[in-house]
Amino acid sequence: MTKKLKWVSFVIAALLVFLAACSNNGGGKEPSAAPPATGGPTSDAGDVEDNLGVKPVTFSFYGHYDWMTTAPWGDNEATKWIQENLKVNVNPVQAGGAAEEKLNTMIVGNDLPDVIFTDRGAVVERLVKAGKLVALDEYYDKYPNFKKYVKESTFNLLRSEDGKIYQIPNWYTAGTFGNGGWMVNKDIYNELGRPKLETFDDLYDYLLQVRDKYPNVVPLEVGEKGAGLDIMYGGFKENATSHDIGLKGYPDGDKLVSIFEDQAYKELVLYINKLFRERLITQDALQQTQDAVKEKVNTGRVAVMIESNITTYGAEGHRALTNANPDSGYEIIWPIRKAGLDKDKIFVSGFESLGWNVNVITTEAKDPEAIFAYYDWITGPEGQKVLFFGPKGLFWDEENADGSPIPNEAYKTGDVNERTEKMRKFEDFNWAGNTTFIDTAKMNLEMALSENQRSWETIAQSTVTWATSKDVTEYVNTEPIPETEIGVILQNVNDIYTVAFAKMVHAKSDEEVLAVLEQAKKDSNKAGLDKLLQFRTEKWQENVQKINAGH
Repeated sequence: MTKKLKWVSFVIAALLVFLAACSNNGGGKEPSAAPPATGGPTSDAGDVEDNLGVKPVTFSFYGHYDWMTTAPWGDNEATKWIQENLKVNVNPVQAGGAAEEKLNTMIVGNDLPDVIFTDRGAVVERLVKAGKLVALDEYYDKYPNFKKYVKESTFNLLRSEDGKIYQIPNWYTAGTFGNGGWMVNKDIYNELGRPKLETFDDLYDYLLQVRDKYPNVVPLEVGEKGAGLDIMYGGFKENATSHDIGLKGYPDGDKLVSIFEDQAYKELVLYINKLFRERLITQDALQQTQDAVKEKVNTGRVAVMIESNITTYGAEGHRALTNANPDSGYEIIWPIRKAGLDKDKIFVSGFESLGWNVNVITTEAKDPEAIFAYYDWITGPEGQKVLFFGPKGLFWDEENADGSPIPNEAYKTGDVNERTEKMRKFEDFNWAGNTTFIDTAKMNLEMALSENQRSWETIAQSTVTWATSKDVTEYVNTEPIPETEIGVILQNVNDIYTVAFAKMVHAKSDEEVLAVLEQAKKDSNKAGLDKLLQFRTEKWQENVQKINAGH
């Protein structure tokens, strides 16, 4: 173990001891006084508090991400509505671009926020073991919405080792969702005669045409830091996604086998290198920023793109291009695949029924039940409508039989970009997103519009991206805690992989690619990849049992 890792392990161990010592202090800090309500949309919610159990509460909220900045509460129509009608107020705690340092400071100072918004895994389990999180089982039984919308198998996967549930899921689903995929620039595709784009051979031929005819256009755009490169893996193998690359192992029966042994992975890196050598991919693909990618997409300097969030890039780029020419824009296409594979068994994205991340309520919260009650309201129909579409009277006045909002004239005739920006700000506060409800409501709302009014994103999702997303829920919770032996192995294997992948992308020949791949396999095996895959296999099989028990 390196000196740096030893030091990190020592610090974390010390923090855990400190937390455990503090966990019996009991009580919690007093919430700040609620700010006075000020003007905004009026409510016809009636006795919301009596019906749903929401009561006035103020709590602090910390988003544990370097990139995340929580906007002031009450600064948009949705949170102002909540502030005035539910008497719920939130005091944001910012990470300031340094989430780990911020959290460690709060831990050492015994000054945790009431709610932490974070990834599942290490952070949560550390706090559980230190006794600093509130078990939520009794609240899940008492309040109606999570029990109604979250599958029983999903609940089982939320349980910690002590059998209790400490986590509130965000963007969980009972159905299918996914935003990854392929799109083409319509102008270029039409000008080149709309040739068949189904296989990787078709794609290669098309990209050559683009390179030779459009010197200022990127033939294949692969997203921020080359994120789309891994995603192509699903096109080389049926019933697979790039999630296998993240695991560093692919399923073979009931065990995980090294990704470096996978023929499909070998074909992937050889193909990527071929495209890179022939300048068919951005030459700074592994370093480029999101802003650089957006600039190319929004100005039409991209012929083909693959990305895990193609719906966002595509919707924004499509709006930018069609503002200048209604016939321009981008078009979603079915995923590219290796010749001979079944197109209906090719997947781009992987999704988990647990969704994206979780909220945990710490023992610092004075009234954890009130906080949970608010989250249960968020995840229900009214909360989802307010925090996704905005409060009643803004973009909708009525709803259909299943509770989906019906678009009003402001939604239909208002500026699309302005509406999208407003809704994006609402969504930033939707911390218990109910994917199934929102996807259904969004689709119903869009279908109520004329065809030329429907959003690019909704069309892409309903026709391609949802259908080409695979359920990978069974692999959740397979990440080891960083300071453990397996956690250190994972870090070392990831480091080996990152360096090797960059070398394979930039290699001068197929032979060099294969040599780097072979060396990465040897180095990873020496670093303990077999132990990592054994650990993950055991966790995976435990998940399978939990999922089956929930059916």
